[in-house]
Amino acid sequence: MKRFYTFLAFLLIQINAFAQTQEPSTAEKVDAVFKKLTGWFVEAIFYEIPFSDTVKVPWVLFVLIGGAIYFTLTFRFVQFRHFRTSIKTVKGDYDALDHHGAHKTIGDEIQNDDIKDTIKVEGHHGEVSHFQALSAALSGTVGLGNIAGVAVAISIGGPGATFWMIIAGLLGMASKFAECTLGVCYRDIDENGVVYGGPMYYLSKGLKEKGFAKFGKILAAIFAVLVIGGSFGGGNMFQANQASASLIELFQIQNQNAGIYIGIVMALLAGLVIIGGIKRIASVTDKLVPFMAVLYVGAALIIIIMNFKYIPEALSLIFTEAFKGTAIAGGFIGALIQGFKRGTFSNEAGVGSAAIAHSAVRTRYPASEGIVALLEPFIDTVVVCTMTAVVLVITNIHLGYFVYGEKISEGVELTAKAFESQIPHSSILLTIAVFLFAFSTMISWSYYGLQGFKYLFGKSKVVDMTYKIVFLIFVVVGAAISLGSVIDFSDAMIFGMVVPNMIGVVFLIPRIREEVAKYLKAIAGLKKSK
Repeated sequence: MKRFYTFLAFLLIQINAFAQTQEPSTAEKVDAVFKKLTGWFVEAIFYEIPFSDTVKVPWVLFVLIGGAIYFTLTFRFVQFRHFRTSIKTVKGDYDALDHHGAHKTIGDEIQNDDIKDTIKVEGHHGEVSHFQALSAALSGTVGLGNIAGVAVAISIGGPGATFWMIIAGLLGMASKFAECTLGVCYRDIDENGVVYGGPMYYLSKGLKEKGFAKFGKILAAIFAVLVIGGSFGGGNMFQANQASASLIELFQIQNQNAGIYIGIVMALLAGLVIIGGIKRIASVTDKLVPFMAVLYVGAALIIIIMNFKYIPEALSLIFTEAFKGTAIAGGFIGALIQGFKRGTFSNEAGVGSAAIAHSAVRTRYPASEGIVALLEPFIDTVVVCTMTAVVLVITNIHLGYFVYGEKISEGVELTAKAFESQIPHSSILLTIAVFLFAFSTMISWSYYGLQGFKYLFGKSKVVDMTYKIVFLIFVVVGAAISLGSVIDFSDAMIFGMVVPNMIGVVFLIPRIREEVAKYLKAIAGLKKSK
């Protein structure tokens, strides 16, 4: 550990020296070159299918929403039927099922008084609790999109976008359920109890079971490359950049190297967490996520209560503008697209990233974590995103500080105006929220990228430390300079993950059904025994 920090400190000093000797245009030059090399990929992933002169839909949105609808119907509205079960599972009401001997009630293949599939890792059934796994995954999705992205969606699509945002969140719950069930089902656990999971494993192992071994390996490798790229850009540099910018703006820092210093501090803080692996990440996020929720959602609730007389009008606008053919910014279709786009892009349901965090859960029953995971889009989109949207709509009713249909460049600024207009000095609170959202996203995505890195290059300590050092260097780079094309490329890699992930989930639907039946049978047996 001491050697690691000594080496990291040396690299950070070199970055600082390098930044001070370079011209301000260096970042722009790098950005231009990178855009030239990767622009084609970004355009391909985010290619928009035109419906009219004003309405264009990214093709990836069709895959995400189409998949969410398909899984909702295939699993018979699992997000509603088992919502109470998910709450009880998170609370620990069914933890007894994971105790030795509980498996005997579910009809698994038994060998020497144990489940055959778990013999090689006897005593090891995961690394974190259901609540910690949910918190770790939530910290990767609840982020700047909940603050800035929602403001952009509302400004373009109008109040009606809120309605479709909620629908997207509700549908996405089925996608999260499916992919996270598979994440636990096909994970690897070594002799020390360390978990390796995610789409890479259910693509390679699951498709092999279906007779498509080579195809599965190819898809798994593609996913691993994409998740690594996504972890360095959107999951790291963008987060560090936005956190740094918010602090510089709040404290009006004039020092041109402030970003580097903030980045170094963030890298050191992140290093303290990510060096400890998923257990330490989960132990931080299970405290950070509830705190973030109370801080941000609490402030939003206060604003809504302060303006309770505008609530009926706001709700009316949200519902009626969702269906009006004459609404602004493309009418009904415009509101629908903006709502679905923000809701889906925020909770990442169907992307497969969250399955990596959920794979580390302590359980013998894969479906137990799938049912827990369906809470993630509900919290991220139906609760947090909706709170932001309602605050924006309510405050705009009597202040009129932005015009629906006009695209804004800075969503954080619009949300900050809404909060500041109701709670003096709340910009400080929002800055804290931005920093915490960015930091929590960063540490979760470090784990996602690490799992992809280990899948490709092996599970040695050298591989582990190499990735973490590079990741922390990128924290400093992201905080110090803004590389727009790098972030665009990274975002494209994140949503490129949708393609291999969705193929794997659709192929493995029968296995998901099987695991759900086992878990529900186990719950029924537990209830009878009480």
